[in-house]
Amino acid sequence: MSKTGKIVTILLWVLLIVSSVLVISLMVNISENDADPTMGSWINTNIVWAYILIAIGAGAAIIAGLFHTFSDKKAAKGGIISLAFLGGVALVSYLLASPEMPQFVGVTKFINEGLTTQTVKMVDAGLYATYILLGIALLSIVLAPVTRLFK
Repeated sequence: MSKTGKIVTILLWVLLIVSSVLVISLMVNISENDADPTMGSWINTNIVWAYILIAIGAGAAIIAGLFHTFSDKKAAKGGIISLAFLGGVALVSYLLASPEMPQFVGVTKFINEGLTTQTVKMVDAGLYATYILLGIALLSIVLAPVTRLFK
């Protein structure tokens, strides 16, 4: 096992032990009293630990993805093409979207609660993007066997 592999293994064991101690401490301090400050502090501690683990996992995933992208030129090219495609779909969806307020019974309640034309346009753009991507997915499902026949 390489030196990096040993460090990662030790780090994973430390995270597992800390997580186990926190969960066991929470389970020991559970009480029927909702206002128990000890139980509340253990719940808060476990929630903060979950946030820390999520941040570590997300950071590791982003760093690994960036490292892979910058170390492999083919992966970088594919990533840039994918981002450009998604940007194109987002742009087309935004240009097709309408900022017009929908007309239905009870819309005034939503307008009074802060519904703006920009929010309506963004929701409309999200719907158009969903429709475009769904159409592309269905076309690829239908056309994949057809293209195999001609090969």
